[in-house]
Amino acid sequence: MRDDTRLREPGMKSRFITLLLLALAASSVHALIALAGGEAGIDRLAWAGSLLATGSFMGFFVWLMRGKAARTSAGLHAILALTGIGAAIALLAALRGGPMLPLFYALVIGLDGCIAYVYWYSRFPDRDRTTLAVGNPLPSFTLKSADGSLIDSASLVGKTTLLLFYRGNWCPLCMAQIQEIAARYRELAQRGVQVLLVSPQSQKHTQELSARFDAPMQFLVDADNAAARALGIDAPGGLPMGLQAMGYDSDSVLPTVLLIDREGRIAWNHLTDNYRVRPEPDTFIAVIDQLGL
Repeated sequence: MRDDTRLREPGMKSRFITLLLLALAASSVHALIALAGGEAGIDRLAWAGSLLATGSFMGFFVWLMRGKAARTSAGLHAILALTGIGAAIALLAALRGGPMLPLFYALVIGLDGCIAYVYWYSRFPDRDRTTLAVGNPLPSFTLKSADGSLIDSASLVGKTTLLLFYRGNWCPLCMAQIQEIAARYRELAQRGVQVLLVSPQSQKHTQELSARFDAPMQFLVDADNAAARALGIDAPGGLPMGLQAMGYDSDSVLPTVLLIDREGRIAWNHLTDNYRVRPEPDTFIAVIDQLGL
């Protein structure tokens, strides 16, 4: 029997993140305007709490979208604390006769939204960890290069390969992670490691990304998410709602990093259960040295 809850979840998450960002932006602007135009008193206190709760959370996303951070902490404790303090201030103001709308913004959009984002949206605890277990042979799949030529996974035998699956150009954490790897490419090349970066996005988007880097990394396209399905790392409906208008497919991939040895076996993996938690280059470079790959 199918688990209908699991089938619905990707679509729910796609809508959630887009609607959350819109709600945070609108409520933060409203709170800022109300706070700037209000007189000192209980109303001003309420709007201050609302702005702290929604503005701090919105500020986190603005910082994230700059594309400079490849990872965050799993729990985002500082952001949770700020949204909680903001909600408490708005609640205190409401209990003293202040307006209820700032409390709604702070409690529902700020605090509850942050809790849902941290403990539900960011996580995928049920991902497959068997297919890509260390020691397993890499399953067979075919990818396309940025120019459209086909690359079979069997061609990886005889080389040590760093294989990174990323969600697409739309994902700021992915972009920062790729920038980190590009900055350390020479260290990988000196160790005889080839770098393959794989995404289900279109060839057009992949070519645009490839043009940003001088490092001779291979940017590959996983057409129709076929390779991701073979590896058990596909994320159906994982694209945030609305980004389809920019030419991205609704299905995405779970962020995954693999080290493949010369025999075509998985020597190391990073199968994160949180899209914001990703390995640093130092981690897999140390593994390469440790295992003598």
